[in-house]
Amino acid sequence: MKVAVAYKPGEPLVLEDLPVPEVGPRDVLVRVAASGICHTDLTSINRAERDTPLVPGHEACGTVEAVGADVRRVRPGDRVLASVSPACGSCWWCVNEMSNHCERGATRMVPRFDLPDGRRAPALCGCGSFAEAMVVDEAGVVAVETDLPDEQLALLGCGVTTGLGAALNTARVQPGSSVAVIGCGGVGQSVVQGARIAGAATIVAVDLSADRRAAALSAGATHGVDPGDGDPVEQIRALTKGRGVDHSFEAVGLPQLMVQAFDMARAEGTVTYIGMPPSRDAELTLPAISAIFSGKRIQGSVVGGSQILRDFPRFIRLAESGRLDLASMVTRRISLDDVNEGLHLLEQGEGVRTVIS
Repeated sequence: MKVAVAYKPGEPLVLEDLPVPEVGPRDVLVRVAASGICHTDLTSINRAERDTPLVPGHEACGTVEAVGADVRRVRPGDRVLASVSPACGSCWWCVNEMSNHCERGATRMVPRFDLPDGRRAPALCGCGSFAEAMVVDEAGVVAVETDLPDEQLALLGCGVTTGLGAALNTARVQPGSSVAVIGCGGVGQSVVQGARIAGAATIVAVDLSADRRAAALSAGATHGVDPGDGDPVEQIRALTKGRGVDHSFEAVGLPQLMVQAFDMARAEGTVTYIGMPPSRDAELTLPAISAIFSGKRIQGSVVGGSQILRDFPRFIRLAESGRLDLASMVTRRISLDDVNEGLHLLEQGEGVRTVIS
């Protein structure tokens, strides 16, 4: 089968003809119908400290073709949504409604693909959806019943769930509140939609790309801020009578933008960090006095605090009802053969989401 392999950091993916990975007792073989290209894919491909080949792709949906002997959650023929975060449903984290920290997380980097040179490559986040088929632990898939198109459904596997969940689960945006979102790619657009669904009165989209600001305005943002026009923190304060916003979100992963998100939040406001940093060594430095005496709450958001067994069906219902607009987020459709073009578009900040289908 055709598989896109990342051999060396920063180099184009190589399309290989590889055997279908072995299906273990707790594994599920999924024929990939659609896979979004997420910024986490790009970060993982380019991560300098990566020293082994990798099969990227983790935002996907498809159909179950085979299951291992111990699999109970799904069966052949099921339409499934893959998750960047597995949820076994029975460990301490899952039972205590923190399945985004499930003990089965170790399955994310299990070697799955046998390469021509004899090495074995892990699948990113336990998925490896830049392939015609993938083998995942059963904890990483959820059976779904919906008529949503594959290209839209796939987005719920990571980007939409991460952004929507950050607004609804992690920050718990309240009706009438004010929100600023730094970075309006797939995750940021989903934060915007989550804030709209929650009833926020002011939603400010901050991005250098005019197209992405326009997309955010169509998705529910009330204002767009171009950092190229001046200090975005001052622009946010000008829109909020000098106070800053109730909720700020950083959806890029750059420490300097994380500082801006902190500065954009009002006293006693909430700062939520979502973006994937470019390296494990990246550090965030904040002024200690302000961090204490502003009373601001600073929090990370892992997969939007989402519990996939609960939230995948919930978010699907929001999309089916029209309250969550997935169609507008798909700005480009490509084949697996064009995966490097899709990654280039993401690197250039073009469009919201490119989907391989």
